[in-house]
Amino acid sequence: MMAELKLRSKDPESLRRIIQSALSERLQSVTAGITRTEERLQEFETKYQLSTEEFITSFNNDELSHTFDFDEWRGESRMLAHLQQTKESIEEIDFVN
Repeated sequence: MMAELKLRSKDPESLRRIIQSALSERLQSVTAGITRTEERLQEFETKYQLSTEEFITSFNNDELSHTFDFDEWRGESRMLAHLQQTKESIEEIDFVN
């Protein structure tokens, strides 16, 4: 179900352009963050010869000890999920008249 948000303005077209521009900038920022996070995850995957999914499963099953790298790897994985959700939310926005 899609929710609808109504805004009032003396200049609705200007407000629309401002919001569209802000959303576009945010989408670019989130997309850049996704790229950086994916690169960081790839570094861990290469270093430890594990996919992130395999790492998370092993870590959650207490098969790996806590290390700074592993804590950072988990954090990057969570960040990627958050950024992807944010990107999807922005991309789902549709302006209606």
